[in-house]
Amino acid sequence: MDAFETTIDLPLGDAEAAIRHTLAEEGFGILTEIDVAATLEAKLGIKRPPLKILGACNPSFAHRALTADPSLALVLPCNVVLEDIGDGHTRVSVADPRALLAFADPERKAEAYDLGEEAASALKNAVDQLER
Repeated sequence: MDAFETTIDLPLGDAEAAIRHTLAEEGFGILTEIDVAATLEAKLGIKRPPLKILGACNPSFAHRALTADPSLALVLPCNVVLEDIGDGHTRVSVADPRALLAFADPERKAEAYDLGEEAASALKNAVDQLER
């Protein structure tokens, strides 16, 4: 899967606060949260390092995507993954929306491409800000 990734010198909780902030600066809010580690432990008794998925959405981008092709609802929102990799470091990965929009209605491919480029730029900016 194509993604924008970085590893930062912050524990997962602090990394989550940082990515929420940088995403907000780019017009994204968080619609969903999945604590994968807690779910696996509760449902299967499996312990694993912390892993969290945030569902990020920029309402303007979402509206444009749904107007272009309602089936693009299948790839909304954009997933942001936070993974504790130990020693106070967190890997942050954000799905590249260009890959997600690739299956758009062929008659609307150009519109989906332009939207993917804009969304990718905003998400990459959010990840790049973490490295500063």
